[in-house]
Amino acid sequence: MNTYISIFPIANSIMPTPLDRLTMKSKHATLAFSGLVTAALAWSLWGGNIFPAPADPTGDPHEWTHEELRRWLAARNLHPQEGDTRDQLLERVKANIR
Repeated sequence: MNTYISIFPIANSIMPTPLDRLTMKSKHATLAFSGLVTAALAWSLWGGNIFPAPADPTGDPHEWTHEELRRWLAARNLHPQEGDTRDQLLERVKANIR
């Protein structure tokens, strides 16, 4: 037995009103804005550096691996070439080391 009686007969209508459509659009805009704020907060908390670069190699460059020599040069925008040998990379590192 349904004893529910609505005092607002328009509330039972099926067609959404312009005000209903506006609130639904603003709801989506509010959710989108909240998502952007959350993303910006997460980015600022992580400092924008989610995957930090490996540290520079230390010690004598003669003991560094081929990849460490390439990484050292790339970190200083000296653009190591793919085909460079270890000796060529070592000479470039020694010429640019301070």
